[in-house]
Amino acid sequence: MKKYIVFLFALIITSCSKEDFSEQKSLESKIVVEGWIEEGDFANVLLSSSIPVTDVIDSTNVLNHVIRSAKITISDGVNSEVLRVKNDKNRIPPFVYFGSTLKGEAGKEYSIKIEYLNRVVEAVTSIPKSVQLKSAAYIKKNPIDTTGYIFVKFDDPSAEKNYYQIATKIDGEEPIFVPSFYGNLDDKNFESSSISVQINRGVLLFPKTKFTPYFADGDLIYVKLRTQTKEALDFWNSWQNEIVNSKNPIYPSNTSLKSNIKGGIGIWAGYGQSTIIVKTPPKK
Repeated sequence: MKKYIVFLFALIITSCSKEDFSEQKSLESKIVVEGWIEEGDFANVLLSSSIPVTDVIDSTNVLNHVIRSAKITISDGVNSEVLRVKNDKNRIPPFVYFGSTLKGEAGKEYSIKIEYLNRVVEAVTSIPKSVQLKSAAYIKKNPIDTTGYIFVKFDDPSAEKNYYQIATKIDGEEPIFVPSFYGNLDDKNFESSSISVQINRGVLLFPKTKFTPYFADGDLIYVKLRTQTKEALDFWNSWQNEIVNSKNPIYPSNTSLKSNIKGGIGIWAGYGQSTIIVKTPPKK
C-alpha cells in the first residue's frame, strides 16, 4: 500500500541549525502540528513530537514520534468539538485526528487547543471565502508524450484580497491533497483578474517511486484551488523555500519556517476550496 507524508516530519528538525546539534539534543522536543479545516468539511490534524536533528529520519523513526493520545478541541467561538483519532494505513504517520460535527464555514474563525501530558498548544485561523475553479486541463508539450502538466483557470475577485494554494491528489496513489510546487499565490502579483497557471506536482517524502514534477497518462487527478490566510501563505512559502535552498526537504538549509502555533511548531489553517476532477488519456 502506498504511503506518503507531505511535510509534517520535515518540520521536526528545523528548530536549530547544524551548528546547534549538541544544544538541540538537550532541549525538550516540540509538538509538531499539521492541522486544517476547509469550507464544507471537518477538521483534520496530524500530531507528532519533534525528532532531534542528529537522528535518522525514516518511516520507522517517524512512527516512534507520532502522538495519538492528545486531547484536541476545535471551536468556532460558539460550538466546540473534541476530535477523535483513527488509523489510516494509507498515510505516514498513520494516525489522524478528525472531526465529525463542526463543519467549516467561510468567514468564521476557528481555534485549536491541543492538550498533551503537561503541555498546551494553541492556534487560531479563519476560513476565507472560496473562489471557484473555471477549468483544469491535462496538457502535453508534445502529443506523443506520456506525461504532462495541469493548467488551471480561475477569476480572482478584484475587490477582494486573496491568497491561494493549488493542490492535487492522484487517485489511488495519494491519500491527501499535496500542495503544488510554486502553487502558493498572492493576488498582488496578478496582472489581471483572469488567471491561468501551470501546476507542477508537489514534493512528497517517503515516496514509493521516484518523484517527478509532472503527471502521467492513466492518472485520475483531483485539482483543488484553496483560498488561505496570509499566515498559511507565509508558512507554505517558507516550506517551499527550504526545499529550493537545500535540495532536500528532509534537511532544510536554515530555520526560516513560519508557524502560527503557540507552544509548538507547524500550521493550523483554514481554507476555502473548489475542486475539479481531471481525467488523463489511458496509459498505453
